[in-house]
Amino acid sequence: MAGQKRHYLITGAAGLVGPALAERLLEDPDNVVFLTDLVKPSVPAGAKHPENVRLLEADLCDTDAMKGVVAAALPLTAAFVFHGIMSGASEANPALAMKVNVDAVRSLLLHLAEVQRGVRVVFSSSNAVYGPPLPDVVTEATTPTPTGVYGSCKYMMEILVNDLTRRGEIDAFSVRFPTISVRPGKPAPAASAFLSGVIREPMNGLPCALPLTDRGFKATLCSPRVAIENLLRVVAWPSDKLPPHQRAVNFPGIIASVQELLDALAKVGGEDKLKLVRDEPNAAYEALLRSWAWSLDYSKPLALGLVRDKDAEGLVREYVATLKK
Repeated sequence: MAGQKRHYLITGAAGLVGPALAERLLEDPDNVVFLTDLVKPSVPAGAKHPENVRLLEADLCDTDAMKGVVAAALPLTAAFVFHGIMSGASEANPALAMKVNVDAVRSLLLHLAEVQRGVRVVFSSSNAVYGPPLPDVVTEATTPTPTGVYGSCKYMMEILVNDLTRRGEIDAFSVRFPTISVRPGKPAPAASAFLSGVIREPMNGLPCALPLTDRGFKATLCSPRVAIENLLRVVAWPSDKLPPHQRAVNFPGIIASVQELLDALAKVGGEDKLKLVRDEPNAAYEALLRSWAWSLDYSKPLALGLVRDKDAEGLVREYVATLKK
C-alpha cells in the first residue's frame, strides 16, 4: 500500500555501518529507521528525511531495555543486528565479548521471534569465523574453524540464526563482512583497524602504526559504500534465496596487500603521506590476522547479485572524496 510506513531497527547504530545504512534507507519517505546503541546515536548528517529517525539509547545486555527498544520499533520490516565487541577488544575481554556478542544477540533474536514470528533479520557476521587449517580458496562450503573469541562468537550466532530460520521463528541471513576500508572516524578496537588507518590517518595528517612489518600481507577489503549496497540487497532477498538451514553468505571483497594500500596512498594522497606510517609490531594482533581467511572465492555471492569494489586505489579515492564534502 502506497504511503505505508516501513520500520527498520538498526542495533550498534553509533558505529560505521549503522548511520551509513540509515542514510540510504532514509532516501525513501516511507521508511522509518530506529537507531539504538549504548550511547545515543545521531541523526545521519545526510539524511533526506531526518523526521523519520528515532534515536534510542539502550544497553541491549539489559533484557528490559532490549524489549523496550523492540516494542518501540514494532511492527518491523527488518532488523539489522550490528551490535558487538570487536576482534581486538574481544581477545582482551572474552567475558564481555560473550555477554555482548552472544548473550545479548541471542536474547534479541529470541525476543524478535516471540513478538513477530518470521521477521526479517540481517545479522552481521565476519570472515573471522574462518581459521586454520584453511584451503587455498575459502567459500561458504568451507567449515568455519575460528581461532579468536570474536570469530567464535559470530559463528555461534550464525548457527542460532540457521536454526531459528529453519524453524520459521525468524527469516534471517548472516552476512560475513570482510574488513571495511576505509572506515571514517576514529580507530576501532580491532586487529584489522590499521587497514583503514593506513589511509585515513595520513590523509588527515596523523601517524598510523602498522601491527606487522610484512608489506606483502594481504587482506580482503570492501568499501563502506559497497557494504551498504550489499546490505540493502540482502534485506530484500526472498526467503528461499538460501536454504533454510544455511543462511550465511560471504560479502564480496577485493584482495589487497599492505604495499598496495601504501602505493595507493602515495598515488592519491602524495608521497609525503608515507612518512606518517610507522611499524609498531603487535604479536597478538599479527597472530590473529594471520589466522583469518583472506583468499575467498566469491562466485556464490556474486551469482546471488551482490557486488564488490574494483581495486585498492578505488577504496582510497572513495575515502578522499568524502573529505572534500
